Amino acid sequence: MTIEVHVPQLPESVADATLVSWHKQPGDRVARDENLVDLETDKVVLEVPAPAAGILTEIKLGNGTTVTSGQLLAVIEPLAADASAVAGEGRPAAAAAPSAAATAAAAADGASAKLSPAAKRVVEENKLDPAAVAGSGRDGRVSKSDVLNHLADKQTPASAKGAAAAVATPPAPAAPAPVARSGRGDQRVPMTRLRARIAERMVQAQSTQALLTSFNEVDLKAVNDLRARYKDAFEKKYGVKLGFMSFFTKACVEALKKFPAVNASVDGNDIVYHEYFDVGVAVSTDRGLIVPVLRDADRQSFADIEKSIAAYAARARAGSITIEELTGGSFTITNGGVFGSLLSTPIVNSPQSAILGMHKIQDRPVVVDGQIVIRPMMYLALTYDHRIIDGREAVQFLVTVKQSLEDPARLVLGV
Repeated sequence: MTIEVHVPQLPESVADATLVSWHKQPGDRVARDENLVDLETDKVVLEVPAPAAGILTEIKLGNGTTVTSGQLLAVIEPLAADASAVAGEGRPAAAAAPSAAATAAAAADGASAKLSPAAKRVVEENKLDPAAVAGSGRDGRVSKSDVLNHLADKQTPASAKGAAAAVATPPAPAAPAPVARSGRGDQRVPMTRLRARIAERMVQAQSTQALLTSFNEVDLKAVNDLRARYKDAFEKKYGVKLGFMSFFTKACVEALKKFPAVNASVDGNDIVYHEYFDVGVAVSTDRGLIVPVLRDADRQSFADIEKSIAAYAARARAGSITIEELTGGSFTITNGGVFGSLLSTPIVNSPQSAILGMHKIQDRPVVVDGQIVIRPMMYLALTYDHRIIDGREAVQFLVTVKQSLEDPARLVLGV
């Protein structure tokens, strides 16, 4: 009997998806749980795994097609072993002598055990023990995202290098990238769904909110000294590097507690004050900018924040992050400094009302206690919705962030 491959149930907030690219063609052999096709929504890329090992006999929809939940994608002719298992659900089926190809495929499936092909590749590249990776799939199946999460939890300099290699190749784009050509021709390339969604959200924020940006600067010497003093002990204990983002996240949470309007949003004629601190951290990928959310950032430790950010970044660039992890958020932090930006005005991630922009750390001469000294300085930018956030609150928010970073003991003592 043949097996049909359908579009998985899409999240409630997603109406449809675009079929990006097939990884197999009719006549190709497929392994169970091997990724057959990528579906792109306006937030993430979804992988559609093969429900059984067999031969892909027919593809029903081509690249670029818009699909909805449950739609038929392809047909698989199962291998003899899978067909017998299906038949066994009813009356016993007559055993057929397996072909050499079927025997080899069965042996390969046995060797793969609970690892999906993509997960197996990452495990081999990083020389991991498959038994140490917890699987979240059916019957304990281990997916690529499970392996990446495992890498992020046990990240060391060596494993970090492996993780970077594992996610270096992003999902296939929905349209070919422009190539250099001679002459003065034009190339028309359709936007990916994610890029179109980003464009829509940016225009929405600009047209519906009264956006204004305030600036300040912060001396990061104290943070640098603290990181230099404890980075080795921190990494040894928690298995993750002590970066800047945990300091900035903690500083922003303290400022959000003092100025709740910055953590609020507008809903019609109402102001919604959020009593939680779900901080989005912008991550740049080859597909565009996405914003995973750190839930209850006020309750997370420095190590929790660093681990979460590392895992989100790896999975975002690998295309395995979930829609739930990108949904919501009451405030956002974006770091243009990693690309060399010295100063910018970030755009609010609607329906949020504010976003903090970090920038490049640059040694500059400053006056401290009447003396000119060289310090590692960073410009901070807070773009906010002036409809509900006054300039006074925006400026004091930035001052609070500045004070927390210039005297990190405040973050420990909560003052």
